[in-house]
Amino acid sequence: MVKQKIKFYFLWLSLICIVVFILQNVISGFSEFFVLNQNVFEGEIWRYLSSIFLHGSLVHLLYNLFALLFFGLVLEKTIGSRKFLIVFFASGIIANVISVNYYPSSLGASGAIYGVLGCLMVLRPFMMVWAFGLIMPMFLAVSLWVIGDVLRVMGLFDPGNVGSIAHLSGIGVGILLGFWFREFGSWSRIKKIEIPDNYAKIWEDRFMR
Repeated sequence: MVKQKIKFYFLWLSLICIVVFILQNVISGFSEFFVLNQNVFEGEIWRYLSSIFLHGSLVHLLYNLFALLFFGLVLEKTIGSRKFLIVFFASGIIANVISVNYYPSSLGASGAIYGVLGCLMVLRPFMMVWAFGLIMPMFLAVSLWVIGDVLRVMGLFDPGNVGSIAHLSGIGVGILLGFWFREFGSWSRIKKIEIPDNYAKIWEDRFMR
């Protein structure tokens, strides 16, 4: 794997979420101006981006911060800071573009974070993570999260306030980007180490006889 120099964008994104949450709670009408809702169809397209950094409660914020700090760090170290930002924002915005057609309003970084999860599943499928009270490989944890969201969309689980369509949309974008980076990014440019034939013969003559 090619080492990537990181700029800790995952940490800056987390800090932005914290600052925005504080503003939500001290400025009247702040959330209403930036939340994702049907106003995007009337030209307020900034909501596709701004709603990513809004959260509905402290618990909602803490869950997303935990995922962003841990999985964001791993992904940024794996693919580099610029590509990490591409995954985060592409997943979050596309998830919002899709989910606004199904929910009257929504907010949160979950679509973007699920994109991070999907990308990691492709690039580091056997990385061990703690999920559902167990230690399991990344591909299994992501598969279980996807199954849970699919069941909610099908109406077999109570959806509550969970934006499952945004989750599935975000993770789909992350998976596609993961395959793209794996095939055409630095992962595909790792040079093979070639040993000259005479080196092999010298080794054989010296140690194998």
